[in-house]
Amino acid sequence: MTGTRELRAVDGAPRLYVREEDRRPVFYTATVATGDSPVYGERWIDTGEGTLRRWEAGRSKLAAALVRGYEGRLPKPGDRWLYLGAASGTTVSHVADLVGEKGRVFAVERSLRPFARLLQLAERYPNVLPIFADARRPETYQGDVRGVDAVYADVAQPDQVEILLANARRLVGPDGAVLLALKTASMGREREPRQHVEVAMEQLSRTIEMDRPIGLEPFHKRHFLLAGSPTRRLYREPAPSAPVTRGRAPRAG
Repeated sequence: MTGTRELRAVDGAPRLYVREEDRRPVFYTATVATGDSPVYGERWIDTGEGTLRRWEAGRSKLAAALVRGYEGRLPKPGDRWLYLGAASGTTVSHVADLVGEKGRVFAVERSLRPFARLLQLAERYPNVLPIFADARRPETYQGDVRGVDAVYADVAQPDQVEILLANARRLVGPDGAVLLALKTASMGREREPRQHVEVAMEQLSRTIEMDRPIGLEPFHKRHFLLAGSPTRRLYREPAPSAPVTRGRAPRAG
C-alpha cells in the first residue's frame, strides 16, 4: 500500500477515512481497540497519530454500502448504536471504532458460538456491550438499550423487516436512524430480489422515511441496504408481533 497522504476524512463521520485503491473507494476506521493485531485479518495502517483499520467490503455489508454510494446516517463519536445479528463482531468492531471511546454499541446475538467470539471482541473493545438475546424480543433488553441513536439489523430471517421495526419502535429516538441489511434470499425464492426490495420498502415506508435502496453486489449477493429515519407514525402504531421461526442462526457481520 502507499502512504497515508491520500486518505481523507468522510463528512459526518470524523473517525472514518477513505481513499481510492484499484479505482474504487476503500474505507478505514480509526480504531479504539486495545492491542495491535487485526480483528478478522484486515490490514492496519499506522499514521503516526493513531491506527486505521481497512474496512473490507467483502466482509461487511455496511462497508459494501459505502463503496456502493451510501450517504446516509453513519456512526459518529458518542453515538449509541443497537446492532441486531452481531455474529462474531466483524462489522460491530468498525461501528465501535466510529462511535469512539465515549460511544456504545449494543450487540445482540442469539447463537452461542458466535456470541462467545463476540465476548472475546468486547475484551478489546470496551465500548461493545454484547447481549445474548433474540432480536425478536426487544422487550427483554430494552431496559439497558432504550434511547439509541440508530438500529442496524443484519438478521437474515424471513421476518427481518418486522424485527427491525419492533426494535426501532421501542428503542430508537425520533431523531434516530434505522438501517437494514436486507437478505432477499431469506424472504423466499418466489420473487426476484428487486421485488422483495419493493415489498420491504413499502412495508417500511409506512412508518419510516426511506432513502433509496443500495444494492450490495458484487460484494454480497442478493443483499440491499435499506435505511431511513423514523416518522411519528412509527411510535403511534402498535408493535408488530414477529412470528417465531425456527432455523439456522444467521451468519452476519
